[in-house]
Amino acid sequence: MSGWGHKRRNTVGQDAHEDGEDGSSPSSPAAEGKRGRQPLTPLQRALALLTRREHSRRELARKLVERGVEAAEAEAVVERLAGEGWQDDRRYAELVVRSRVSGGYGPRRIRAELSQQGLEADLISEAMDGFDGDWTETACDLVRRRFGPAGLQSLAQRRKAADLLFRRGFEGDAIQRATRLGAED
Repeated sequence: MSGWGHKRRNTVGQDAHEDGEDGSSPSSPAAEGKRGRQPLTPLQRALALLTRREHSRRELARKLVERGVEAAEAEAVVERLAGEGWQDDRRYAELVVRSRVSGGYGPRRIRAELSQQGLEADLISEAMDGFDGDWTETACDLVRRRFGPAGLQSLAQRRKAADLLFRRGFEGDAIQRATRLGAED
């Protein structure tokens, strides 16, 4: 039965508080909670974010500023991490393309997302060119997953599929081909 301020008997038989005056455990520095830790430096904050997942330069700087780091210092930290290879917009772009394609998104949506993250047009083009699949086949796969292997059986289903593909960022020709599934069989 331990709780805040709960008294316990120590080995000498005296009453002792489990918690110290400031709420920290008096026993050892290793047992200290978050309150006893030094605040993270901007570099440590950035590294903590990058160990969870890739970030674009813009996104990483924005998150640091949101966490109280001055904008100039955040930019300097991001620049340092990019120089040391911890942060790489090219790697980030490639990861986003792979991730979004596997999630059923088309080229328009992916390009827009990468652009929104502040990536340069040449990096976006390079990452998109790195996709070695077929956008039409990706659209067809999404339609099969959503509407079943039998394909689209009615005009209403074709319209729903076309709307889905459009929202997901596919081009017109891929939408047309994917919405013909089941119609020619």
